[in-house]
Parts: sequence; structure tokens; C-alpha cells
Amino acid sequence: MAKTDSTGSTWRYRWAHRQNERRQRAFRAADEAWRRRDDELRRLRTLAVSFHGSAQAGVGLPMELAPGEVVFWTLPAAQLVEVRHTAVLPAPELTVDPDPPVLRPRRPEGVKVVDAGLAVLTNRRLVLLGGRGRRDWAYGRMTGLSHDPGAPVTLIQVLDRRRTSGLLLPTGAAADFRFTLTLAFADAIEQRAAVVAELDELIAEHTAARPERPAVLTPAQARITALVPGGRRTVAVCGALALIVPAMLVESNPPTRAGSERAAAATPAATGTTPPPHVAPAVRGRPTPSPEPSRARPAPPRGTPQPPVQRRCGAPQNPFGYDFCGGQRIRRPAAGVCDWFECVPGFWSDRGWLVQCRDGSVSRTGGQRDVCAGHEGLRRTVWR
Repeated sequence: MAKTDSTGSTWRYRWAHRQNERRQRAFRAADEAWRRRDDELRRLRTLAVSFHGSAQAGVGLPMELAPGEVVFWTLPAAQLVEVRHTAVLPAPELTVDPDPPVLRPRRPEGVKVVDAGLAVLTNRRLVLLGGRGRRDWAYGRMTGLSHDPGAPVTLIQVLDRRRTSGLLLPTGAAADFRFTLTLAFADAIEQRAAVVAELDELIAEHTAARPERPAVLTPAQARITALVPGGRRTVAVCGALALIVPAMLVESNPPTRAGSERAAAATPAATGTTPPPHVAPAVRGRPTPSPEPSRARPAPPRGTPQPPVQRRCGAPQNPFGYDFCGGQRIRRPAAGVCDWFECVPGFWSDRGWLVQCRDGSVSRTGGQRDVCAGHEGLRRTVWR
């Protein structure tokens, strides 16, 4: 027997059932995506804390490990690429991408494949053991590092080589390679704790963004618009059309000018004989001068609201929307940030988020132990 409300209808129960099913499906999809991302972040943190490579992994490789050198990762299907003309690459950063981009198995324009072989990541260097020889990239001599956002290509610049080179990897292995390279580079400069701290912050932010289970809707919450196909959207569209159509009709049939009725009445009716035209005496009257429109824009009346001033909370005016009010931390500042803020020396070599020191300068040492060292300590965080 169908359930009915106090009026004897069942559409309210059907509406509540459909809405609850839709909301539950959306919640399950969002919760599943959240769990996958949470598992991935915790896997990366475990790897960053416990994985320190192995010297035994280098046994059998056609290369000799230096004292204290351990192997982090190997991949037998890597290709060596070179770029003849390129700009200066950004300095290597100890950042973990929380949402890695979707990569396509393509080679970017201007990148040439020159060799292929086995890629080896150690705590001292990146090595490609190819058919034409060996190519080394030592972390201590690395000046630039760039991961292509659309292709599995990583380009590297070092001090002792003019031409920019790098690796083209299989699409499925690019994300693990980039994270392991970041981890190996952090080990080389003794900054692994910075990578762990960044992962802890990402996990905390992700935990706070966990989707909540939606409340159950009841039949009493149904509105009469639910009976219309399309619901409130259809009602809104119909209301807009009800206002627009009369306005269009008025514009298409403008009102008759004043005096036209009298002119129509004075026109003789059509007969078989056309009457001679009646010539009225010319009466010249002094034309009334029409006021010329003023070109000057009238001043706004007093009390007119002015457009709101952009909220910055003491931050200097800038085109990036950076302020001291609150929002999201800035891990990758815009390239021209130092044109609007006073940056500390060595600004781009730091690895944290953007903060302001007590002496007024800004630094990328947020989240680190030596935040604003040498600049009177931390004052506040820069947000966007």
C-alpha cells in the first residue's frame, strides 16, 4: 500500500526517496575519492619517513657506487632527451604535488630523444645507463629542475653541462619517479624533514576536507515546485519569460505620437473624386531653442555608495591578490612577487610557504625551524 501524506498524495514520498538516493550516490563517490587520496598521502609519508634506499640494490648494475651511496629507485625503460635552446629552469624545490596532473605519452616540441636505457636514482645522483654511454646528474651540481605538466618529461640543468637534458619516462612511472627524485634530493641536502612536514600538512588539510554524510530529507520538506518538470529552475525561467515577453511586445509596438490622432481625423475620406489639396497659410513661428546636451558628466549625489576597496589587511597593493587577511598558504609565489613585496636575500632558494618577517620583508621559510632567521623572526603569514 502506497504511503500518503495528510492530503492523501504520494508525490512527497517519491520526491524524498529520489532526493535521498541522489545525495547518497554523490556522497559515496566523493567519499571514495577522498579515501583514495588519503591512502596515497599516507603512503607517501610512510615512504618519506622509512625508506632510505639500499646498497644491495646496486649489485649487478654496470656502475660503481661511491662510499655511502645507496640506490633508491631503478627503471629499465627510460629515454634520454636533450633540448638545444631553453630558458633557465627554476631551482629544485622540495615540494610534493597533492594533485599530480594527468600526463599523456607524448614528447613535447623541441625535445629530442638521443638515447635509452636504465635509469638509476641514488642519494647522490641520477644516472642513465644507455646504449651510447652513461649520463650523470649530480644533485650537488644541479641548478635547475622542471617537470613537464602535460608529458612524462623531466628536464635538468647542471653546472658542468651547457645543454639541458633529462628523461622521458613511461606515463605510469612518472609520478613515483618525481616523488622519489624529490626525496633523494632532500636527502642530499639533509632536508628530508621538510618533505615530511609538508606531507603532514597536506594530510591535515585533507582530513579537514572530508565529505560529510548528507542529512536525510523528509516528505514534509517537499515543495510544490517539485511537481513541475525541472523544479525551481523551470519556475525561474517561466518567471523571467513572463517579464521579458511583455517588454519585447511594448518595444515592437511603440505608443502613437501625440497629435497623430488629430492628424488622422483631419484627413478626408477617400472618394471617387480626389479633392484639390488644401494649402494652409504659412505661419512662421519662432522656434523654441532646444537645450544642448551637456558634455560634462554630472557629479554623483551625496551619499552615493562607492565601490569597495580591495581588502589587504596591511599588505601592499599587488596584482596577485596576496594579503594578510587569511585564505590559503602560498607555496609557489608568482614570478613577480618581489616587484611588489620586499623579498629577503636568497628568496627563491627557500622551501616553505610565504611569510612576512618582523622587519617587513617576505620569505619562503614558513613551516621551517629557521623561519625568518636573521630578520627578527616571524610576524605573520601571507595569504591568497
